[in-house]
Order: sequence, then C-alpha cells, then structure tokens
Amino acid sequence: MDKDFQEEFTQVIKFQPPLYKQRHQFVKDLVEKYKPKKVADLGCADCSLLWMLKFCSCIEVLAGLDICANVMKEKMHTLSPLPVDYLQPSERSLTVTLHHGSVAHKDPCMLGFDLVTCIELIEHLEESELKKFPEVVFGFMAPSIVVISTPNSEFNPLLPGVMLYRHPDHKFEWSQAEFQSWALETARCYNYSVEFTGVGHPPTGMEKVGFCTQIGVFVRKYPQTGESVLSEKPTEAVYKTVFKAVYPSLKDEKYLQNAVISEVMFTAQIIKHRLMSKHKEYSDDPERKSKFQPPMNCFSDYLGKLVVEKNMEPFVSGNEVYIPLATIFSFPKVNRLCGTFEKLCKLIAGKVTLSSDGSAVMFNTEHENEEN
Repeated sequence: MDKDFQEEFTQVIKFQPPLYKQRHQFVKDLVEKYKPKKVADLGCADCSLLWMLKFCSCIEVLAGLDICANVMKEKMHTLSPLPVDYLQPSERSLTVTLHHGSVAHKDPCMLGFDLVTCIELIEHLEESELKKFPEVVFGFMAPSIVVISTPNSEFNPLLPGVMLYRHPDHKFEWSQAEFQSWALETARCYNYSVEFTGVGHPPTGMEKVGFCTQIGVFVRKYPQTGESVLSEKPTEAVYKTVFKAVYPSLKDEKYLQNAVISEVMFTAQIIKHRLMSKHKEYSDDPERKSKFQPPMNCFSDYLGKLVVEKNMEPFVSGNEVYIPLATIFSFPKVNRLCGTFEKLCKLIAGKVTLSSDGSAVMFNTEHENEEN
C-alpha cells in the first residue's frame, strides 16, 4: 500500500526483491496453492496486486476496494482487457470490479469470496474502523481464507529515517506479540485458525526482530452455510462501483464460435495446402497421375460422399476441395474447443462453406487457379 514511501527507508537493508513485491508474491503463491476462484483485495490502492492476480488462471472474479477512489482511478486502466485478449480469448471467464468504500461497512457485493487479502491495510484504520473490521471481514464476508499483512514495529529501528511509524497515515504499528494477540482473538471469535509468517528477513544475528512485514494467514474452520450469509446480508449497497471489466472468454458462445471458426478454417487450409501440393506432383507426372486419380480426383458426387463419410480422406473433385469435418475434429485444438462433433457442427453452421451433405468444408479453387 505504501511501497514508494517504504522503499525510501529500506535503501540500507535493500530487500531483494523489494518488500512490496515479496508481499505480492506471497499472495500469488497462496493463490497457486489453494486455487480460489473469487478473490477480493481490500485496500487495493494502485491495483498492482490485482494486476498480478488477473494472470492466475484459477481466478474468475477479482474485486478491489479502497477508501480513496482517485488512487484506484489512476491505475484501473491496467485491469482492462488488451487487444490480444479479444484475439485469443481465455478458456476461463474473468470479471474485475473496483469499489469505492470503507472496510468498516458491509456491502453484499463482497459476499461469496474464497480469498480476501488485506495487504498493509489495518494500520491505516482509525480505532473505530479497526473494531468493526473483524466483523465485516470474518463475520460478514466470511471467506475461506484471509491474508493480513502489517508492519512489524520491532523492525523499525533497523530502518533509517523511521522515527515513529513508517508512513504518516499509519494510526498504529504493532509488535509481533500485539499482532498475534489480535489475530488469535479474532480467529477464535470467528472460527478461524491462523498461522504467522512474513516477508523481509532481518539481518543475520537479529532473527528475534522478526520479519519486516508480518503476515497472518487465516483459514476458516467450518464451511459457511447459505442461511448464515443470508441472515447477515444488508438490504442496500453502500459501495460505489468505479470500474468493471468483463474479459472475453470461450465460455461465452460468441467468442467460442469465433475461435472455432478460425481454428476450423486454419486447419482446413493447412490440409488443403498439403493436398493440393501432392495433387500437383501427381498431375505433373502422367504415370503417377493415373495412379493418383481414382482416390483423389474426378469423383462422382456419390463416390465423393462415400469417401467423406467412410474414409475421412480429403479429396479433390474438379475445382473443389473437400476436407471432412471428422478429419478437422480429430485435430487436438478443434477437439478441445468443441468437446463433441455435434457442437462443432452447430458452431460452424451457416458460417463456413460446407458440402451439400454438410459433412465437409468445401473450397473452390477455380479463382485460385486463375490467379496462379
């Protein structure tokens, strides 16, 4: 949350990588371990953690909350889909939303999250807000996992320039004992277990000082029931949504259809190119041409249909090239995109030129021959 200000004071110790990156990496490692689908970052500030997490393939919903809307608005564009996201939609869905509001208030938009992160947040809370914080996060939101990081005041003497707190907006900074006491009591009240760790190792010989940033990882002991969520749900939203992005996804029929059509045509063009090259070799050699002709050229409609249906072999008939859908479906990427042959047929219907019986992609080479 205060990475620029804090790095100013850690020049002498020189954390590598920088402390804020270590905190973000800690969260990312946790995501890779537990595979949460819905993640909320409270006190998201410049959205840098959210930006990192949007690349985690397990996450389908990302939400950020901060009391300062201007800070979020400066960087929220980094959470928007890029042109490549539309050209190559992901197989997962992803929605990113930013809210303006206080962690001391309850809002139904924050229900149902698997993981909630509070990175360098609690030390910015007024005493009245800190009292409400556990009930909002652990009681109301009740995610499976909560990660809270906060400065370790015992490390402060090692940071040149720190007189009282590391940042002028900090309302307090806890020692290891103070943080652990608060965390254990909070965990007990809301049926969570908690483990303590941190990032930013102390110098050799000063291990008792502890990590520069202390971290508590809270895991809910019992699944939350739907009734308990419903009973706590407020009647009105109190947060203001300042940003929302829905990423293109293959779970959306529109994007899936475009991807399938593109892959079908790409695959068919490759098969056609190889077929026509082979066909030209035989056509240039009269002796080989006679051997090649029966299976690849001058088919009656009936024979051509048999080849497509029975043998799955692509073939040439006059100026037309036929690539069986069954052959295209056998290619791994097409198969993975569609799942079933019936789905393939449905997605390309009316979008791709097919043979009269609909069993093969058809190309007319007459104009190609004229150009050549």
